[in-house]
Amino acid sequence: MQGTVDGFSYGMVTPLTAYVMACLGAALGLRCVTRSLHDDRSWKPGWLALGAASIGCGIWTMHFIAMIGFQVEESDIRYDVGLTVLSLLVAIAVVGIGVFAVGYRGAGTTTLLVAGVFTGLGVAAMHYIGMAAIRLNGGLRYDTATVALSVLIALVAATAALWAAVAIRGFLTSLGASLVMGGAVSGMHYTGMAAVSVHLHGAVGGPGTGGSAHSLLLPMLIGPVLFLVLAAVVVMFDPLLVLGDGDWNRTASRRAPASRTDRPAWSGGSAFEPPPRRVSPGGESRSPGSGP
Repeated sequence: MQGTVDGFSYGMVTPLTAYVMACLGAALGLRCVTRSLHDDRSWKPGWLALGAASIGCGIWTMHFIAMIGFQVEESDIRYDVGLTVLSLLVAIAVVGIGVFAVGYRGAGTTTLLVAGVFTGLGVAAMHYIGMAAIRLNGGLRYDTATVALSVLIALVAATAALWAAVAIRGFLTSLGASLVMGGAVSGMHYTGMAAVSVHLHGAVGGPGTGGSAHSLLLPMLIGPVLFLVLAAVVVMFDPLLVLGDGDWNRTASRRAPASRTDRPAWSGGSAFEPPPRRVSPGGESRSPGSGP
C-alpha cells in the first residue's frame, strides 16, 4: 500500500523558514572563507572552521525545519537520534574538506572543482542520512533520476558558492551569492523530497521507533540555531567580514586625516585584532585615532 505524502503540512511557513536558515548559514560561511583568504593576519584555521561549521549547520537546520512539514497521512513519523546527529557531523566534516581545500590551496580551477564536489557531496550526504533517520510504518523508496538531479544541484551550488567566496569581496554581492546558494540548497532538498514515495507495511497508523518529529527535531534545532546566531555576532563585530576587504580599505582611507602622513593607516582588521600602536615623540604609546 502506498502512503499519502505531504511535504507542506504547515503551508509555506516551513519552506520559507528553512530557506532563511540556509541563506544565513551560507552568508556566514562564505564571509568567513573570504576573511581567511584576503587577510594574511587572520587566523586561517579558525575562520575556515567557523565557515565550515556555519555552512554545515545552515544546511542541516534548513533540512530539518523543512522536515517538520513532512507528514505521511497513514503513519506517524519518528526519527532515529543517532542518524540525525550523524547527519549534522557529516555535513560539517565534508563541507569542511572543501572549505579548507580552497582556504589553503587557493582558487585554482582544479581546486575549486574538487572542493565543490566534496562540499556538494556533504550537502547530499547530510540530506540522505537525515532521510535514513526516518522511522515509520513502512519504507521509503526513491526515484533514481530525481535523486541524481538533486545531487547534481548540490554539486553545482557548492562549487558556485566556493567560487563566490574566492571572487567576491563586497558585502552586497556576497549577500546576493548567499541568497542564491540558499535557494540552491533548498531546491536540492525539495528535489530530493520529490523523489520519495512511501510504501506502508500492513496495518495503517502504526508508529515507528525513535523520537517523534516535534519532540526530537525542535529541541535538536536549538543548538545549531544558537551557533548560527553566535557566528552572526562574530561577523557583526568584524569589519572585514561585513564590508569586505576592498570596501573597508576604501572606507579607512577616506577617514584617515590627509594632513597626518606620519600616522599608519589601519586597514580594518578583526574586532579581536586590535589596531597597531604608534609611539609619540615623548615615548608614549598611542592607538591610531586616540589624539595628537
